[in-house]
Amino acid sequence: MFLTAALFRKGIPGKQWIGKYRRPRVVTISMKQAMIRRLEIEAENEYWLSRPFLTREQEYKHNTEGRRAKWEALRNSRQSKFPEHRYIKDHLDHLNVSKKWTS
Repeated sequence: MFLTAALFRKGIPGKQWIGKYRRPRVVTISMKQAMIRRLEIEAENEYWLSRPFLTREQEYKHNTEGRRAKWEALRNSRQSKFPEHRYIKDHLDHLNVSKKWTS
């Protein structure tokens, strides 16, 4: 169909690089080399991800102390920023200047 459209018309309708009937891109040597480079990087990543540093038994709960220490530090820092408790007795204490109704 693309060949028929190309033969009977002067050119590709609309923009030639996008759309359903677009002009095919020429694959260059640099494009091939870049693709090979990306595939090699992906293969290396797959290799390293397939060989874990720790076994499943070693990995299970290996960082509980560190996580707990981080959580305690975060909680303590949040609590230190929290204002002190305010009581209604302290708030209304200025009214207790003279208690004339109690002798």
